[in-house]
Amino acid sequence: MANIAREPLIIIQGLGVTVNPNNKTIFGKTSPSEQITISIGNNVSTTDNVFFNKLTPTNETFTINNFLITPNGFTGSISMQGSLVAPSLNIGENLNVRGITKAEKIESQLSQSITIFESGSTQFGDTSDDTHVITGSFLTSGSLSLNNSIATSLTDDIFLSVGRSTHLATESGSKTYVDDLDSITKQTYVRKCFAHTGSFVDSDTFTFNAVTASAPSVYLSTRVDDFMFFVNGQLMESDALTIQQQGSTLRLDINSDNIGYDLTNDDEVVAWGKFNS
Repeated sequence: MANIAREPLIIIQGLGVTVNPNNKTIFGKTSPSEQITISIGNNVSTTDNVFFNKLTPTNETFTINNFLITPNGFTGSISMQGSLVAPSLNIGENLNVRGITKAEKIESQLSQSITIFESGSTQFGDTSDDTHVITGSFLTSGSLSLNNSIATSLTDDIFLSVGRSTHLATESGSKTYVDDLDSITKQTYVRKCFAHTGSFVDSDTFTFNAVTASAPSVYLSTRVDDFMFFVNGQLMESDALTIQQQGSTLRLDINSDNIGYDLTNDDEVVAWGKFNS
């Protein structure tokens, strides 16, 4: 049996509430043509996820469990599975991100001390006395600039033949180059044997317009034993001779008592040995 209203019943929808049909006069005389459907924008059962486009609290704060929202910020912890879009976000303590952080530019609180630009470039430090410590390996595919000097690569070129100012020689390449250079120097020194004729100074002294060869570091310095001195084709004993390089002139001092005779201006003295040329 239907209930008939003495006065008509009118239901008008409001904010967040939908009435269908809306603003209809109901007397309850007929059924079911006068059924009214009242609905809201969200399912609000205990198992549903309720979505609010905007919340306006009646006072200055809004609390969800232990998460407090105030006009100036919020306090507590929040777990967010979606996106957060805001013109600015200030966090007083730590921010832990389990996923990926994407930003057009990241800049530390101290201006320009650490900056990650949108282009991919980075800037660390803002003064020359800043110290940056890296533990582990440093990998780069570009160039390295130090005080406006640019290095683009390392080289193992054992000959250092190209002479590129942008390539740094490795220890291995440098060692091989030095070893080979030392070997060449040794071979060159060993092969050096030249003859020079001396000029008479006095009965005990002759000079040669020549320079002795410089011995490699692993050898003893060039000395009288590295030469043979002949007087008129006759070999003189080395223990009676001393030599001294004086600029571009080699001085030969002869102990006449040891060789048993004095030399004259008519004698020819020839030296053969480690001259530079």
